[in-house]
Amino acid sequence: MHEKIIRKSILKSDKNKKLFLSSVIALGFLYPINVVSQSLINTKLNEINNYSNKSFITKAVEKTGSSVVTIDTQRYVKKRKFQRNSQLFLDPYFERFFGLDLPNDNQPRIEQSQGSGFIFADGLVMTNAHVVNGSDKVTVGLTNGKKLNAKLIGQDFFTDLAVLKIEGKGPWPKAQLGDSTKIKVGDWAIAVGNPFGLENTVTLGIISNLNRNVTQLGIYDKKLELIQTDAAINPGNSGGPLLNSNGEVIGINTLIRSGPGAGLSFAIPINKAKEIAYQLINNGKVIHPMIGISLIDESNPETNNISVKVGYVVPNSPAEKSGFMINDIIIKVGNKDIEAASDVISQITKNGINKKVNILLKRRNTFIRIKVQPTDITNLQSN
Repeated sequence: MHEKIIRKSILKSDKNKKLFLSSVIALGFLYPINVVSQSLINTKLNEINNYSNKSFITKAVEKTGSSVVTIDTQRYVKKRKFQRNSQLFLDPYFERFFGLDLPNDNQPRIEQSQGSGFIFADGLVMTNAHVVNGSDKVTVGLTNGKKLNAKLIGQDFFTDLAVLKIEGKGPWPKAQLGDSTKIKVGDWAIAVGNPFGLENTVTLGIISNLNRNVTQLGIYDKKLELIQTDAAINPGNSGGPLLNSNGEVIGINTLIRSGPGAGLSFAIPINKAKEIAYQLINNGKVIHPMIGISLIDESNPETNNISVKVGYVVPNSPAEKSGFMINDIIIKVGNKDIEAASDVISQITKNGINKKVNILLKRRNTFIRIKVQPTDITNLQSN
């Protein structure tokens, strides 16, 4: 009897020991897992907090900064002789590109210059035409320190856009392109570039105006409507991206206006730049439909309306042959009612050069309908 009781007692004790040992083993496995999980969660939360503490400028630059490149160019110059009196303070290449004045210099030499650009597709760089125009050698510098040769795919003089192809293998850091039609005056503007060879220099400002025509800056032989910003763009920034607060490219930095208290910078809208870039890639050139007139936006103080008047008619142009005259007021192009000179340019561009467009004019008190077929701007220049 006593033996049975002792046996039961031992068995019960063994069971308790096994249960205790199992519990200890289970806790031994569970506890480290909880510690590791908690550690990972804390690390992740710290990362999130650190990211949320960053300014929108930092986040924007981190998103696109690696795609910004330095463009070094070399050009053999035999001689040149100009005088400087321009009010525009620009890159040397920009001055030569737009026919502006340069310092006296007759000595042959290798001319070196530097600008900026950004990678927008596999191995393809978008920049200003004036940065690479006339260059004998182009080198692209990446943010990781690598320098690679690049060749010119194409350039468009009338919009100051150029596309380069990097000679090398990727993968390439690509910029995220935005929509320049969505930007508004007062939006943040972040200019990124390599002024004076100082990589990834960032300046901040706002969009201070949209659709600024270059004729207002004294440039009459180019086809540019620019974004105006007070974000500082210095020599060497040309071709670099102008970003919105989300780090998307909304423009290409191109020039600045100098003078006391000026502080104005200008960028080519990215939507126009994309359109030009893909024409250069696919066709090697860009078609610019024109009819051969200059336009004047004329405001009426009594009605507060703007009328678009013909200021000049190019001799032997489609406009002259179709009967356009100076002081004609353009009422409608195609089905579009005209409210500004940019409307006329936009409609003629959309029409292309392969068909005629209907234009409604007002001449004195008479309405006149004219059909005219646009031609490429290069044909107007050769007339």
